[in-house]
Amino acid sequence: MIDTPPPARDALRVASVPAGHPYVRHLQPVDDSAVARAVVRLADPLPDPSEPARWWPPVVLDAGWIAEHAAEVDVLHVHFGTESYDLAHLRRVVDAARAARLPIVHTVHDLVNPQLVDQEPHLAHLGLLVAEADELLTLTEGAAEEVERTFGRRPVVVPHPHLLPLDSVAPTGTAHDDVVVGVSLRDLRPNVDGPGSVATLIAAAGLLAEAGRPVAVRVDVNERVRDAAALAEVRALVADAPGHLDVSLAVHPRLDDDELAESLADLDVVVLPYSHGTHSGWVELSWDLGVPVAAPRVGHVADQHPAAGDTASFDAGDAGQLAAAVSSLVRPRGDAPARPGSATRRALVAERREQRRAQRDAIAQAHLAAYERAVVTAAARRASGATEPTSSARPSELVS
Repeated sequence: MIDTPPPARDALRVASVPAGHPYVRHLQPVDDSAVARAVVRLADPLPDPSEPARWWPPVVLDAGWIAEHAAEVDVLHVHFGTESYDLAHLRRVVDAARAARLPIVHTVHDLVNPQLVDQEPHLAHLGLLVAEADELLTLTEGAAEEVERTFGRRPVVVPHPHLLPLDSVAPTGTAHDDVVVGVSLRDLRPNVDGPGSVATLIAAAGLLAEAGRPVAVRVDVNERVRDAAALAEVRALVADAPGHLDVSLAVHPRLDDDELAESLADLDVVVLPYSHGTHSGWVELSWDLGVPVAAPRVGHVADQHPAAGDTASFDAGDAGQLAAAVSSLVRPRGDAPARPGSATRRALVAERREQRRAQRDAIAQAHLAAYERAVVTAAARRASGATEPTSSARPSELVS
């Protein structure tokens, strides 16, 4: 049996892949009365009980697991983790769900997988899941349009929820005189261009200094990385930075969630180091913390908060465009800039937290509606004897 409390009467039991990811945890409503029906997201079955924080490779994505546990689940919702398996394995999972009369919901987080260099397996997985899902979701209008162009089916758009926990103390940074621009390379996963991003940022800092708008550059990276050669290049770039620029590198153990938020809150601008991708959790955390983002034109990152005015785009590798993006972000908000440690930053973070509370309830409502539509679609398919979803496309709707 799944180690999850018994659901409330008439609750929908959802097996999320994975359940423990912050995105998935924040799909529950803040106010249970905001939704007409409870959704119980079942706990992740652990691939290794000795590592309780690890959900991958996802145990739920297994035909045998689905056959054994189908009576305990009402909806299968796939988010992340399909790269752990090949296409034939995923096909067996879909077939097992169909045999068990289990509706499938898929959220297209990544049209391009940030964990991979070769995207062909991921595109094959997407092709299967987009075709077979009873309900299809994504996070931005731009991604929905791309899914429709590529696969002929338009997902419903439901925005990314908050990442900073709503019940935690929100850091607002420490006041400082210098304008600090930072880039976090984390563990140098495949979609992080460490050397290219750092080189571009240092060059942009040089341009800003020439224009009389100097910035301090802060680069941080985990001490355990996936690409040691890239880390060596980053070290050399920082060591060789022009002496008139303030450029520093911090190599540290992996930050926990609280440490990460504290570090990010101290920045005036955060620069994203992506070479490829679709959406960014880093953008969401930065928005929660009131920190403006300079993002390369990758995927649909700029669509995540299009009305906020604190995401500026640049072509990766273009120092002039990055310098212009930083300049556009370091600007007043009303009567005072929302700099770290300022009253304006504190007010901005508090305002956004309240927006996130309301948004989270709307997101929970949108997911419940998707699950209920999936159940109806699956039932209609069973009644007709069909093997495909009864509706291959639905109009996009934006939860604000």
